[in-house]
Amino acid sequence: MPRRSKVLSGTLVASALLLTSIGIGTVAANADTPATASAPAAHSGHTMAVSTAASPEDPDGDGYIPANPPVTGVTPSTKEPPHRYFHEFQANCAVSHTAPDDPIVYAQQPGKSHDHTFMGNTTTDAYSTTASLDAGSTTCLAPGDRSGYWMPTMYDGDRPVLPVGPQTIYYKAGVTDYTSVRPFPKGLRYVVASPMQSAQEFRDHPGFVEGWECGDSFFNVDFPADCPERQDVQVNIRFQAPSCWDGKYLDTPDHKSHMAYPVVKPGTNNNICPADHPVALPMIEFKMAFPVNGDLSRVRLASGASYSFHYDFFNAWDEPTLAAMVGHCIVGALQCDARGYDQTHPEAGAALNEDYELP
Repeated sequence: MPRRSKVLSGTLVASALLLTSIGIGTVAANADTPATASAPAAHSGHTMAVSTAASPEDPDGDGYIPANPPVTGVTPSTKEPPHRYFHEFQANCAVSHTAPDDPIVYAQQPGKSHDHTFMGNTTTDAYSTTASLDAGSTTCLAPGDRSGYWMPTMYDGDRPVLPVGPQTIYYKAGVTDYTSVRPFPKGLRYVVASPMQSAQEFRDHPGFVEGWECGDSFFNVDFPADCPERQDVQVNIRFQAPSCWDGKYLDTPDHKSHMAYPVVKPGTNNNICPADHPVALPMIEFKMAFPVNGDLSRVRLASGASYSFHYDFFNAWDEPTLAAMVGHCIVGALQCDARGYDQTHPEAGAALNEDYELP
């Protein structure tokens, strides 16, 4: 994708950011859409202000943050390594704080966003940069994971409902050739889904896994009406991020275009990266558990309805630590915990020591 001219006016950039923030884009079709997704074509419960500032890492303010160095000479891998059911590891990160900040969409603009629940890096705020996150601390089990993870805050009436304890953030292979997956470049950031999406767009999104679930109720677009009021029951959601990178930019004006979901290679069942986003990266999957059950009629997100769920990722992993986890667990086709240890393959050892650090 060619870089846009640096002479774009502030008005044009602002307009582009507004259009992308309200979810104008391509979504995958799904013929199995349930009746619960028959909602209005547009999300009428939330609006987003236009961003009026740029990240300090984007000095010309055009919305593009170039990778340094870029990744070139890569073509999507079509190899078929030995089949393995698992090629993943977990980043277990607890909630650190909430704030109406978003250093990706509203960089340098504190209070401009809807409220977010932050996990991982404890310093994440509107002014966060790669350098500031790199210097911060983390709630993740692995001290080397200083990345910022955030999502809209859930409320039960006016009471925030914050996940308790380390949450599960999977790092998986999104492509068939799991051996082609490489670590995230430091400073990569993106937004998954949109707070402005409709119920239908949420259900049809390529990142949709099981939607909202509670008890025995799965694949919900809306918060489940039948949610058992038991101590062991919580509201959960699983949602996957794109895992194919263009190799050029750490961010783009819509905070999405530098990333893409894998596609199916024609004539096969294999997932490969598209030609314009050929670099296979780990596929992040949020698996969040919210401590609320029973009557969910007053439950909402800070961004609006249940189907406005989305999340952000800002990579600030220690590079050797992430490389070890990706190489050992994803490329190595293991099902690892946050230490990089697979209980079913103890002979493989662990990528990290008992303190979740490189040995």
